[in-house]
Amino acid sequence: MAVRVQEADFDLGTEVARLTSGNTSIGALVTFTGLVRDLGGADAISALELEHYPAMTAAALERIEAEACARWALQESLIIHRYGRLEPGAQIMMVATAAPHRGDAFAAAEFLMDFLKSRAPFWKKEHGADGARWVDARESDEAALNRWT
Repeated sequence: MAVRVQEADFDLGTEVARLTSGNTSIGALVTFTGLVRDLGGADAISALELEHYPAMTAAALERIEAEACARWALQESLIIHRYGRLEPGAQIMMVATAAPHRGDAFAAAEFLMDFLKSRAPFWKKEHGADGARWVDARESDEAALNRWT
């Protein structure tokens, strides 16, 4: 079980290999990698900037990972979330969950993603042609999180 908050990019294949290395009781591995997207048009962005308070962010992500491990039979899990200035197409985060069976791996990954999207303590600023603007939480993200309570 691991949580990493980092500025540097990561290699998905390397992370998956490290997570599963030597553990032959894993029957399911689910990964999700989030990318910085540019919707173009009036919403076009040149960069996404993420800010955070390191101790607060790490503690929050470790708590939610522990909750996922308590709810589902996970053998391994990994959360990587980047911060700093990221251009469209850049990897912003990944979640990996490994379990004996796919149901636990899928459910835990969805749970972690819903938390990261709506509750992880990151402040996001989009940079575009009209300057910079802070990104507000979306109602749809909050609704997705509510299904777990």
